[in-house]
Amino acid sequence: MGLVIVKMRLYCPDFWVDVRLTEFDGRWLASADTREGPSLGRGHSPMSATIDALEPFDGYIDELILTAPPELFSVELP
Repeated sequence: MGLVIVKMRLYCPDFWVDVRLTEFDGRWLASADTREGPSLGRGHSPMSATIDALEPFDGYIDELILTAPPELFSVELP
């Protein structure tokens, strides 16, 4: 499988977060912009990598994830 890069903006009522996802060799890496710089997350799925990268936004993660494109989180890798 080739390199996959996805850019998205996740929202909640008070702010938004830009997130980039990259898939390479069956693993996902997410980078979420924070005031202190990028927060990185990794996982075997786009969802797990994104949740990991959103760690600095604890308390808002569920709300932010709800604004992600649903088809992104139905991606299954072999």
